[in-house]
Amino acid sequence: MVEAIKVAYVFPGQESHSVGMGLDLYVHYTSAREVFDEVDKTLGFSLSRLCFEGPQEDLKQTANVQPAVLATSVACLRAALEVSNNGLPAPIFVAGHDVGTYAALVAANVLSLSDAARLIRERGRLMNEAGQRTGGGMVSMSGLDIEAFRTIGVSTGVEIAYVDAPDQFTISGSQESLTKARRLAQIKGARRVIPLRVSGPFNSIFMEPAIARLRNTVSDFTFNKPTVPVVANVTAQPLTDLEAIKEELISQIVRPVQWQQSIENMIARGVTTFFEMGPGETLSKLIKRISPGAQTFNISDAQTVSEITKWRRG
Repeated sequence: MVEAIKVAYVFPGQESHSVGMGLDLYVHYTSAREVFDEVDKTLGFSLSRLCFEGPQEDLKQTANVQPAVLATSVACLRAALEVSNNGLPAPIFVAGHDVGTYAALVAANVLSLSDAARLIRERGRLMNEAGQRTGGGMVSMSGLDIEAFRTIGVSTGVEIAYVDAPDQFTISGSQESLTKARRLAQIKGARRVIPLRVSGPFNSIFMEPAIARLRNTVSDFTFNKPTVPVVANVTAQPLTDLEAIKEELISQIVRPVQWQQSIENMIARGVTTFFEMGPGETLSKLIKRISPGAQTFNISDAQTVSEITKWRRG
């Protein structure tokens, strides 16, 4: 008897966004159309038009891009289920990269799509306010190990925001500290030093002003027991307890995303195949760098949804 593969669904963060995302899904798949229509109705404006047409300046605003990535990611998931006639392998874990956690919560039936859209839009608004108050941004770098980045942080005042792969990290800080950190990192041999398209120093202590209000906002929503464990960004551990999940949503805005450890922990628990649901293919590439033997399947648009039957068991 062939042993069933163990699958995880993973959902990207806001840096994966682009104008036009989700449009072909909306055109070709009823289930995806229903997702965008529901989110539009919930938020009271055409977020779908912003996803499909832009402009980029409006889409990249934190309060817009976070629900936009959520809607596109859930649309990818629902379209894949539609095409496979609900025959997509069921996950044993779901996980999201920062903002992607909210799509993971929808996939695990912890939050309804409408509640997730309302909550993540308010999260984005609060984070944007904190970012405007403190200033600063985020920069992705590769080519150095974590100890080098910790040394850079101590020297310049930046914080590690994402631990994405063995040699890929993102830092948060003031613009002055980021400039110093970029120069020091390049001297040390860093590669691909890329500022992210975000409006503040997220996943760092700079978001502390948003914590209390986000906690109050989270308490207003109904959370259901997950149908599948949700892997946390902060601890990289699978969560099923509702209070722990709520605390994860609050603390993740001031703590680094432990993506590398999250993937390693899922693999240690038997996961061999990852389905990335959402715009872009950032997570699939990171997973291959973390574990070259892992199988990944990217579902990001109508073409990749249509190819869902082509995935192989390795």
